[in-house]
Amino acid sequence: MLTVILTSCQNNASSGRRSQSTQTEKKIQPITFNADSAYEFVASQVAFGPRVPGTPAHAACAAWLTAKLNQYGAQVTKQNFKARTYDNVIRNGINIIASYNPDLKKRILLMSHWDSRPFADHDPDESLQNTPIDGANDGASGVGVLLELARQFQLKNPNIGVDIVLFDLEDWGPPTELNMSNEEYWGLGAQYWSKNPHIFGYQAAYGILLDMVGAKGAFFSKEYFSMQYAGFVVDKVWKVAAKLGYGNQFVNIKVGGVTDDHIPVNKYINIPTIDIIHLDTASKNGTFYDYWHTVSDDLSQIDKTSLGMVGEVVGAVVYNE
Repeated sequence: MLTVILTSCQNNASSGRRSQSTQTEKKIQPITFNADSAYEFVASQVAFGPRVPGTPAHAACAAWLTAKLNQYGAQVTKQNFKARTYDNVIRNGINIIASYNPDLKKRILLMSHWDSRPFADHDPDESLQNTPIDGANDGASGVGVLLELARQFQLKNPNIGVDIVLFDLEDWGPPTELNMSNEEYWGLGAQYWSKNPHIFGYQAAYGILLDMVGAKGAFFSKEYFSMQYAGFVVDKVWKVAAKLGYGNQFVNIKVGGVTDDHIPVNKYINIPTIDIIHLDTASKNGTFYDYWHTVSDDLSQIDKTSLGMVGEVVGAVVYNE
């Protein structure tokens, strides 16, 4: 994804990572979420190699994701599409949609992207900057959490409809050195799905996007566009996180915005959608976690505690509707 603005707008915490909410509303019961299982789902994706559209690794991972979601009882749709990347090349992509309780009108939309970046343009080693990346955190972590939630949905059916959408061609935006900042170059699968949903007239009460949720020490601020389009969803999720004891990680800090898959979902299909994304102005790149868009975004960066925390929070939101 492309950075748009990232400046701290508000800080109601005593320090950057120590926001703690005291809630007097009804208690949220924790859900069953297996962080070990989520980790294995991340590892399985990374084992295919970089999931760059048009490669054998990408095709093999698409088949595996589809099979897993079918195994966990979802109604699965593969949405094949074509999109033009920044370099004026038409590329093939596959969005993968898994639906639970497809006949229920009230629905929640859960999303992540499953492709990985074709070049490590932020790697400190210039000789590696044209190398495709594993995308363990940037892509696979969110998908790993959603696959484990899918497994849980089969074991305990939610009371509402849930659609999991895994977007393709999110990360084929232009390399940094080209200085091409058009947001339309990013999130191509999300743009396509938002304009051509898998079901005509599809709607959901709200959406939650997961991006870079697996690094050690991950924390999540209130991203600008999430607040602009879907502040009530941010409030809902952050309250659940606080009640589950994760107020130090889902921090009460408003930050700037990023171009990510939630933007087209908000703009084109009008589903109020938030981005749970690890933003860190103290990182090496000044925006995202340290190994964003480098060859070091590999399995060694993934922490089960972070995966488990995000899975528990999102799962509790779903099951408490």
